[in-house]
Amino acid sequence: MKPSAGRLSLFVAAAGFALVAACATESSRAVVPSRAVASAQSPYSGPKHTLVVGAFKNASPYLRGVFSDGQDRLGAQAKTLLKKDLVQSGRFVVVDRDAMEDADQEATIAGAERELVAAKVVVTGEVTAFGRKQVGDKQLFGIGGRGKTQSAYARVTLNIVDVKTGTIIYSVEGAGEYALSNREVLGFGSTAAYDSTLNGKVLGLAVTEAVDRLVEGIENRNWSPSS
Repeated sequence: MKPSAGRLSLFVAAAGFALVAACATESSRAVVPSRAVASAQSPYSGPKHTLVVGAFKNASPYLRGVFSDGQDRLGAQAKTLLKKDLVQSGRFVVVDRDAMEDADQEATIAGAERELVAAKVVVTGEVTAFGRKQVGDKQLFGIGGRGKTQSAYARVTLNIVDVKTGTIIYSVEGAGEYALSNREVLGFGSTAAYDSTLNGKVLGLAVTEAVDRLVEGIENRNWSPSS
């Protein structure tokens, strides 16, 4: 008995689905991290200056509207990036006061006496500008393709504060812009959804630029953490 057309179509659809499922693949790759500070690429054998990373806050209007939950996620992210760049520069001994509670607990478990390191300067920071925009375009009324570009901009300020006097002895800025473009032509190509990773990328770029200026200031003898 021959199968009906409906049963045959159902069988073909099920077989096709099974074939697609059988061909499903997984892939992974290592992602190259953001650009390292310039000083990390050059050998350094001089003295390392001890400093503490203080408050880092978001002073831009971004994520500070009426619907904000009050948590400064942008400032916290910038502070983490700043610690990483200062350590990678090879010029500083970075004291992490945020980890003192955990360090005290581990020292107590180990029965070790804490030996705290004092710093003469504190590095504070602010995200002074942050924004995102998305721009779309059409070519030949859409026949030639449609494109979309997402871009993000960030600017940060770092201040070096003398712990004895509370005065700012040095200040630098860093800024960065990051863009992601996609184009679709006659239904082929990629279309970009909102990419939240641009926030971290552009913020990291701005912080790295600021740390580069900070190191240049030391090398040019414009300031010294030990003075």
